[in-house]
Amino acid sequence: MSSYNCDKSIISALFRAVKNNTGRMKLLKPQSNYLRDLIDCSGLWTFKADPDDNGFKENWAAGFTSDLDCAVPGSWNEQLQEYGLMNYVGGAWYQKDIALPRDFSDRKIILRVGSADFQAKVWVNGHLVMENDILSLPFEGEIQKYVTPGTKARLVIWVSNALEANSITPPVEIEDYIREDRIREEQYPATRPDFFPFGGLQRPVLIYSVAEDHIQDITVRTTIKGLLSVTAKVAAQDGSNIVFRLCNGQSQQAIVSGGKASADIQIDACRLWSPDDPFLYDLTVELHRNGTIIDLYETTVGVREIYVKGEHLYLNGKKIFLRGFGKHEDFPIHGRGLNLPLMVKDFGLMDWIGANSFRTSHYPYAEEILEYADRKGVLIISELPSVNLDFRHVTDETLKKHLETLERQIIRDKNHPSVIMWSVANEPGYLGEEEYHDSHEYWETLCDRTRALDPTRPVTMANVGRVGTNDPAFNYVDVISINRYYGWYDMPGQLDRAGERLQQELDTITEAFHKPILVSEFGADTVTGAHSTSDQMYTEEYQAKFIETYCRIIEAHPACIGAHVWNFADFRTSQHHRRVILNLKGVFTRTRDPKRAAFALKDLWSLPYNDKT
Repeated sequence: MSSYNCDKSIISALFRAVKNNTGRMKLLKPQSNYLRDLIDCSGLWTFKADPDDNGFKENWAAGFTSDLDCAVPGSWNEQLQEYGLMNYVGGAWYQKDIALPRDFSDRKIILRVGSADFQAKVWVNGHLVMENDILSLPFEGEIQKYVTPGTKARLVIWVSNALEANSITPPVEIEDYIREDRIREEQYPATRPDFFPFGGLQRPVLIYSVAEDHIQDITVRTTIKGLLSVTAKVAAQDGSNIVFRLCNGQSQQAIVSGGKASADIQIDACRLWSPDDPFLYDLTVELHRNGTIIDLYETTVGVREIYVKGEHLYLNGKKIFLRGFGKHEDFPIHGRGLNLPLMVKDFGLMDWIGANSFRTSHYPYAEEILEYADRKGVLIISELPSVNLDFRHVTDETLKKHLETLERQIIRDKNHPSVIMWSVANEPGYLGEEEYHDSHEYWETLCDRTRALDPTRPVTMANVGRVGTNDPAFNYVDVISINRYYGWYDMPGQLDRAGERLQQELDTITEAFHKPILVSEFGADTVTGAHSTSDQMYTEEYQAKFIETYCRIIEAHPACIGAHVWNFADFRTSQHHRRVILNLKGVFTRTRDPKRAAFALKDLWSLPYNDKT
């Protein structure tokens, strides 16, 4: 379509369709306790690439043979580089036999895939049990009628890292570059985003069991006055009893009605959660029937409030300034796969450098990372997996997919105190298409839906420089985020001009919109060990000076509420003339060695933020 203009009746229908679909989701992270059992299926899976889709014709869903293994969680690309799969885009099959305990009998048995990039189908003992095309988020389904506890179950998962036409990160093929005469932008493997299209089962595959009557979801809301409002969604008869217990001894009971039970707890001498004191209350939710506990779920609660007022961002009633990074889930061999030692290392480096925040660019990160951020007091902008949305091809189906992704992400991440903002997209209109400037209804719909689902957090979206300072989305977000590279892609090597241009844009946006501004990306590629006595791109000195120039302008601007350097660490990209295997804008190398810019940032961020007002 030439421009996006969605009828209001269609928007209402999309809302209803998304609500009906996501209402069936149970996305509490599985856990093991004395009433819940859990099997982690991580490890080596039999693996087979399938570029010609032979698996569907030959019924590999019932089982297949292969000499290759692939570790889960993990991307197949670097693991299996020697077998020709480094740049592979297409379908692949995973298989593993899992022994199910006898005590799973007479219980609901649920299979959960933490993330499969980007499409997946799942079979259990030859039966198709679920499909998914929502990027980088978990999906699950009940499997008890397909398995027998006390025996082995065969899991087969087909995964494809090829994007669909209605994906909120648009697909591209080599032929598209040729047809659009964009040969200079051609990448291999073909992709619009400037990060590698890793494929595989990137997060754990889990099997867990619960009672027939069980807790399905928990929602917590808090205020800085110490009020905890908690709602449990349950599969249980009306009249069942829910008990909410805090670790400080306080508790509240509620009766199930319409599949839900809610309670308010006024926390005595409440201790607030913040980066300076990331205190978490343990919360246990118990489902009782006839005086007996039949299910429970344990979680943590951080009591805090985040909101926008005027041109400022407030945490617990105090202005806060975000110092941090855009990041990626990326590391040698693992690719995008969950890597717990790396997670611990990265948080240690952020603490060392003085960062208080990061954006999950450009997709939701693993739940383990959000849990660790809760514990460590790191503030997170949680971003949807929408990159470079091309409005020449946006349709109602695209919006529907965007809304589905939004709802599933909020359901998963809504209780994390570390998550302070939702970013609904990164750099839409990246190709400079004229149709983007007619996208008002798209962003109004998306932002309104975000606030309806979660009124407790601000909404943002990362604007690309090619769109400029009059982005349609600016009218609907709470915080304006901009990605800028003056001094790199424009005005190369000329930091004085770059700084003047950045200052002008910040002033122009402030005058027009009077909203807080986050500079969500800025940075320069750097070859470790390259040096110069003058401003020379790719040297360590230039990167450090570039970042210092931006940081000083941003921190001095009255409407700026944060500076996120791009990037925390070097990361793999598709092959392109601008990239030497990696995007080298990290202040740390891909293996986490510091560049000169890391020490410059550490010095800058050791200084207290100077509140301009």
